[in-house]
Amino acid sequence: MAESGENWFVEAPGDIHRIEACLTGVAYAPHRHDTYTIGITLSGIQSFTYRGAERVSYPGQIVILHPDEQHDGRAGDGEAFRYRAAYISPADVQEALNGQALPFVEGGVSIDEGLHRAAAALLEDFQRPLSRLEYQDALYDLALALQTSAGAAVAIKRANREAAAGARDYIEANLSRGFSLEELERATGHCRWQLSRDFRAMFGTSPYRYLTLRRLDIARRMMRDGGAIAQIAHDCGFSDQSHFGRVFKQAYGLPPKAWLRGVRRPHDRSRTT
Repeated sequence: MAESGENWFVEAPGDIHRIEACLTGVAYAPHRHDTYTIGITLSGIQSFTYRGAERVSYPGQIVILHPDEQHDGRAGDGEAFRYRAAYISPADVQEALNGQALPFVEGGVSIDEGLHRAAAALLEDFQRPLSRLEYQDALYDLALALQTSAGAAVAIKRANREAAAGARDYIEANLSRGFSLEELERATGHCRWQLSRDFRAMFGTSPYRYLTLRRLDIARRMMRDGGAIAQIAHDCGFSDQSHFGRVFKQAYGLPPKAWLRGVRRPHDRSRTT
């Protein structure tokens, strides 16, 4: 994040990860999420490199970043830009599509009205948590809008969906230790390489990346609670603080301390809609 008093980001209340950010300069280093990023540019010009090309989003346009695609973030004209974004689990999208592969929207920026309506349902009422039913309703509309924009998706066989879901559950139950594809193969009863392909199709990332990012989710919660970064790195399964810092920046585009400085900004900065 650029060093400026204008740089801040706040998180919406509730279980769905939603942020509003105001940034200047080179805001984020290249990084990847294992979620869909669905954003609306509120003001200024938001620029980023995505799939080897320069992308630009103007106020009112929708940013759609597919899981595990590298991107960065910066001001397009030297002035501050402001946006809201929701980070949506690929598993939620895949479940809403009833077994079809994840849709891929080319280009990273859209003016599609269906996508805009779905994004607005997630992001407009930022001051309160979304109810479970409210989120599910918005999620269904978002999944259909993504599918329409991307074209037809291919169905994944039920057995393969269940194996991939079983692998996910196994990973989440064993976050504190390392394991191999062979172990996932034994746990699910499915070929490790087919399992790896199906896992990517359902969840948008590899089993190892999924493990790493779930560990980072825990680390971020511990950082918010005021824990020491070196101890958090150890407790969350990283070899040392340096390793943790590298992986954190690869995931979020910021070193841990810079992320923590930003997220602790006062929540009254979020604009009223």
